[in-house]
Amino acid sequence: MPNWKQYNQLLRYQKLRFSLDLSRTDIEQNYIHSLKPQIDKAYHDLTKLEAGEIANPDENRMVGHYWLRNPELAPNQEIKSQITQPLAQLKKLAHDIHHGKIKPQNGGSFENLLVIGIGGSALGPQLVYDALGNNSKLKTFFLDNTDPQGCDTTLKKINQASSLRNTLALVISKSGGTAETRNAMLEAQHAYEEKGLNFGAHTIAITGTNSKLDQYAKSHNFITTLPMEDWVGGRSSIMSTVGLVPAALQGIDIDAFLLGAKEMDQRTRSHNTADNAAMQLAIAWHHAGNGKGDKDMVVLPYKDSLVLFSKYLQQLVMESLGKEQDLDGNTVNQGIAVYGNKGSTDQHAYVQQLRDGVHNFFATFIEVRKGRAGSSIEVDSVNTSADYLQGFLRGTRSALYQSGRKSITISIHEITPHSLGMLIALFERAVTFYASLVNINAYHQPGVEAGKKAAEDFLDTLNQTRGALTGWQKTADDIAEAISHDPEDVYHALVHLAANNEAIQSEGANPSEDTFML
Repeated sequence: MPNWKQYNQLLRYQKLRFSLDLSRTDIEQNYIHSLKPQIDKAYHDLTKLEAGEIANPDENRMVGHYWLRNPELAPNQEIKSQITQPLAQLKKLAHDIHHGKIKPQNGGSFENLLVIGIGGSALGPQLVYDALGNNSKLKTFFLDNTDPQGCDTTLKKINQASSLRNTLALVISKSGGTAETRNAMLEAQHAYEEKGLNFGAHTIAITGTNSKLDQYAKSHNFITTLPMEDWVGGRSSIMSTVGLVPAALQGIDIDAFLLGAKEMDQRTRSHNTADNAAMQLAIAWHHAGNGKGDKDMVVLPYKDSLVLFSKYLQQLVMESLGKEQDLDGNTVNQGIAVYGNKGSTDQHAYVQQLRDGVHNFFATFIEVRKGRAGSSIEVDSVNTSADYLQGFLRGTRSALYQSGRKSITISIHEITPHSLGMLIALFERAVTFYASLVNINAYHQPGVEAGKKAAEDFLDTLNQTRGALTGWQKTADDIAEAISHDPEDVYHALVHLAANNEAIQSEGANPSEDTFML
């Protein structure tokens, strides 16, 4: 069992009201000493990254999200201006919208915000709004998929809240070619136009210069466009225009958000590992998974406003660390699987398995020490709801450790723009350090591109199948032979067409005997 002496090794940043507790990870100092060459290299790698070295050789890109909260670190004046100028622009834009200088097409004021994006272009804004948007100046909705029913549901909610006529749309896509975002934008445009509204007069775009979306915005007279630079990756774009524009429109203190990240960056630039929370976190991941991702990471924030934090970390960690090859070309199949929800809800869900079931994880508790602003009632003879929440966190942590399950506990005082910025920066830097420790590139994503290519191939099969489905009843084999495609892919295309009223399906004894006709 850990003792008081072990807990007193707690890493605290007192000014930031932050602490990192690794007393339930059982990391021996000898383990850290054995990693010293990799740790030294990781510090060196991050120094080069922040100085502007090419980090994504597949696309010849720098990775500059650390500059976003400290433009003075930018490698040249041009990039510094690419940060400071849009920041000033988006602040003015938010001011003009809040004060009615920019109005909806038919007058009045904007009451709602519809954010259209996918991946980091949606997850980041969703996390910030969920965590900090209680008193938002604009009620915010999201279209983050190409699910038509999901689009209908969100648009219906907007109309129930007030109306599309008072809704500002924000379309976020670096290239403008991402199919899910394009489709959701067109669904939204159709909904606006059905109500006699000009979509462009209600819409702002965040995109790359001269991208497909940039050109679309100009041709459709969008209110304005803001830049999205190619040295900012989607999963680390939350402090770029991608995250700051919606946050500013909601009235969130983006300066405090950036400052929190900047101050965490400053503390975790130290090469003193004992005082570097991000490096200690990366070492804890390495230790828990034997440097191979052998254990999943279960993220348990004990605060409702952080319910999306585990979802946000899924992309940040898994897209960054899930790599087939290391930097030397060896097949390593690295990664750390991330899942979670919130405490204490999960004590009534999957904590039972965490304690008594398959030992394939380590836990990361996120503690928010302050229960609420203002006073609390006593829910029994002495204790408040916050007392119980703390009790459940401490109880779960102890119960897991008693069963041999390791855990990390990160503590902050309360959820504010500043503390959320700190948390995000901590995990971003831990990801960078961990990638160096296991010798992989955290800043490319060949698997994502492979999935997009496979989707394009299926759409090609679907369209050829659609064209070949003429005349009499046909099986998947009939059409596959005619268009020289795999019969299973053709079958899935046919079932899709039938489900969406473009064909009639007659089921046989098995899929190969099913027939389809117009």
